[in-house]
Amino acid sequence: MVIVTGAAGFIGSRLVQSLSTTGDRVVSVDDLTAFDSRPEHAGIEFGERVAPDALAGWLEQAAPPIAAIVHLGACTDTRETDRTYLTRVNLQYSQQLWRYASVAGLPLIYASSAATYGDGSLGYDDDESLIPSLKPLNAYGDSKQQFDEWALAQEHAGVHPPYWCGLKFFNVYGFGERHKGPMASVVLHAFDQIRATGRMRLFKSHRPDIADGHQARDFVFVDDVVEVIRALVTRPASRGIFNLGSGRARTFLDLTRAVFAALDAPEQIEFIDTPADVRRHYQYFTEATMGRLQSAGYAQHLTELEDGVRRYVGQLERT
Repeated sequence: MVIVTGAAGFIGSRLVQSLSTTGDRVVSVDDLTAFDSRPEHAGIEFGERVAPDALAGWLEQAAPPIAAIVHLGACTDTRETDRTYLTRVNLQYSQQLWRYASVAGLPLIYASSAATYGDGSLGYDDDESLIPSLKPLNAYGDSKQQFDEWALAQEHAGVHPPYWCGLKFFNVYGFGERHKGPMASVVLHAFDQIRATGRMRLFKSHRPDIADGHQARDFVFVDDVVEVIRALVTRPASRGIFNLGSGRARTFLDLTRAVFAALDAPEQIEFIDTPADVRRHYQYFTEATMGRLQSAGYAQHLTELEDGVRRYVGQLERT
């Protein structure tokens, strides 16, 4: 049995779908109203469903045999400014699960974030000795950074699960993210805009050394993320916090052109000013170093952007 928190979310629902198709028993933890309200959940067998605030009691009463806990449940809105809320749902809830996994002797895989790297001035190396020096640009990134630091301190104090792994997700895209609205990937926004208007709007660059559309991100296909998590459930990593991206930065022009190509539509791209409130914290480049995770035997075969976009667009066209 695998417990998946955030099971009704983007990555969580794709993971549950993958696990259930191979016969793995899953306990899905999330807001119970979210499971049946999203069209992209059609056909997914979520198994037993548990609300987040009921999980502790469920674990105590059910005492089921558990293979691993995959903790993906969190507020992932980078615009959230309520630090009290983020502390409760992103930090304290994660601490509770860490303590439970430590006492019960269960492997724990949890979602960190590339948002912990802030403006990237210290690079994107997942060397754990650099973690205390990182300065996230927003409250969401701070909440993820705080748990990473707390986890390492707990390990140092000898209180930790037998196997544990934090994954710093970069820019994940793929089917199942429509409920995220403005926080969904640019692939989905491009698909919608091109189908509706025939063109795509991208933010201008406000740096003289970077041309419009050449802002770059590490875009990673959700199927690759799910494959890595599944491998970690089957063959747990001993411990550590690792990057999980494609390992290669690509521009927003690359991504947008891939969507036009997948739709077999002529390219029409318009550049608009980046809103002032976004501009202050805008990242112009992200790129995961993937050596540590790959050396540990994971993330060996990652999807090229054009192939991932083509597959994603095909799924969107069929729904």
